[in-house]
Amino acid sequence: MSCLQTIQDYALRSVGIGERLLPREDFTLCEQVTLIGSGMIWNIYFGLIAIAFGFFAATGLALAKNSANPWLRKPAEFVIYVFRGSPLFIQMFFAYAVFVVLKQSLPFFAPFTSAWLGATLVLFLNTTAYTAEIFYGALQSIPKGDLEAADAYGITGRTRFTRIVWPSMLRLAWPAYTNEAIFLFHATALVFFSGFPVWGQRGDALYYASYFADKTFNPFVPYPILAGFFIILTLVVITIFGQVGKRLNRHLPQVVVRRPGFMRTLMR
Repeated sequence: MSCLQTIQDYALRSVGIGERLLPREDFTLCEQVTLIGSGMIWNIYFGLIAIAFGFFAATGLALAKNSANPWLRKPAEFVIYVFRGSPLFIQMFFAYAVFVVLKQSLPFFAPFTSAWLGATLVLFLNTTAYTAEIFYGALQSIPKGDLEAADAYGITGRTRFTRIVWPSMLRLAWPAYTNEAIFLFHATALVFFSGFPVWGQRGDALYYASYFADKTFNPFVPYPILAGFFIILTLVVITIFGQVGKRLNRHLPQVVVRRPGFMRTLMR
């Protein structure tokens, strides 16, 4: 079987398109790269959904924690503390056990025992808690002069938040939030190794890497391939978030760093 045929057969296998059976022997490098890359579809899905919804939920949670009203502040502090204080791996196990128990009495919870929904919910809650703490710290660090200037100009309420508070919060929090996004994508590798089962051998990238490592008794091929895919994904995240960060800080003066020339360095 040619590598092109292997890609056609297994590139979308993790989402149920292509060959149903996994290769059993004589594993080629192309098969390992293709199947592990196919599993990355699930890792990207988990990360994108959790970030997309967690970003806005974290903003609300950070505002609640920053509120002077204890009825808003105390529940927000509790949620953040619980999800930041417990390991994500344990959260996966616990959530799956709870969803299975609820499924027995309430069929409505049946989809939550699947990774596409249940694990995504856990990742969403986890990244929401961590991001909310980052945003809360940024809210505390907003220069008081900006807020006083807004008050002086009579900018209050929603306009004050959308034009002054929220942009300043994002600018201050963005470097740390970028690290949280990278961590979240890396954490997606825990999904099928925690509690949520793999249906029809349609797992994520780590599932396929472990499959090849178990079959070949050689972890030095599939796991470096897996690491390479995550490194590429990390570079994509850094690039996208870096562009957003530049956009957020476009109004600030940019420091131009003049690199010394070759001859100047040589003379030194």
